[in-house]
Amino acid sequence: MASLQQARTRLWTPKHVLITRSAAEHSHAAEIVARCEAAGVTDIDFLRSDRITGLRGDDERATYARAKSTLAVVVSPPSKRKLQPIPPSADWRLDLAEGCPAHCQYCYLAGSLSGPPVTRVYADLHDILAGMDDYVGRGGVTSSTTERAHEGTTFEASCYTDPLGIEHVTGSLAAAVAHVGTHDFGGRVQLRATTKFAAVEPLLVLPHGGRTRIRVSVNADGVAARFEGGTDPVAARLTGLGRLARAGYPVGLTIAPIMPVEGWQDGYGAMLDAAAAELDGVPGLDLTVECITHRFTPGSRDVLTAWYPRTKLEMDPEQRSRKFGKYGSVKYVYQRDDMHKLRTWFDTALQERLPRARALYWT
Repeated sequence: MASLQQARTRLWTPKHVLITRSAAEHSHAAEIVARCEAAGVTDIDFLRSDRITGLRGDDERATYARAKSTLAVVVSPPSKRKLQPIPPSADWRLDLAEGCPAHCQYCYLAGSLSGPPVTRVYADLHDILAGMDDYVGRGGVTSSTTERAHEGTTFEASCYTDPLGIEHVTGSLAAAVAHVGTHDFGGRVQLRATTKFAAVEPLLVLPHGGRTRIRVSVNADGVAARFEGGTDPVAARLTGLGRLARAGYPVGLTIAPIMPVEGWQDGYGAMLDAAAAELDGVPGLDLTVECITHRFTPGSRDVLTAWYPRTKLEMDPEQRSRKFGKYGSVKYVYQRDDMHKLRTWFDTALQERLPRARALYWT
């Protein structure tokens, strides 16, 4: 049987921190600067304008490296504060940041975000959290559906970032968890976040009130080790998940992106067995599972092959089926037979290995 890598954790520390003029006016920016200084960052630059500059290198690789090592503290644009639906995950997308320090060769942000892949964290966190009230009781994914109505109005905080991956230099996720856990919303709410990191200590003592579901993004160990650079091993993520569950958090597994690589049944089976062992005996366990198969767009494929020119990740349109989005956009997904084989196996494996889990969706 395949085994998971030994657990270890890592903390991302940016080499460069840029604070825009407008961001510097917010108290959260000062907290971020203090955290970065405590982490040993010395290159901290207060900009004279709100334009982020200095990210371009001599070529695509140099630009990528510079951007991936930079944290920009900015004010969220008005479009971010007008929340958008994010099916099938949650009613609303709640962005605390944009960009991620990891180096996943299948990155779903590639092609979705413009410009160099810098991580931007929002200094106007107080305003972002205060805006949640207007959306409570609305939404088409959980709050108005029979199957998930008990979750209340759900807010997804990890659409465009890994909030735990940057937490020790931002503090934004902890602030959001505490706000959601203690604020009177006038209705049932749930904050949701997914991570490939394991440094959960700042979250364990928060007054979360059971209103935040933390999920770990997991994969077969061979897939994670090969394609998820700069992240914690799956074993470490599962250890963190167990600690969160024992601290009373609702938790979840986001199995993504599922790939039918050689020996995939053994690899995913070992991961599910490890998750079951970690969560065994947790009192009142509230566990969900979300299954997301690998897909890509023509645009993301171009960006990813530029970022990772030697990648072995399969992104061959000839091996895939084309799927069209609402506005005519194209994405490439697995062929129907491959998808059926994957889903049939996971449906059975989840029932056998994690019978207490509630499956939310397959995509």
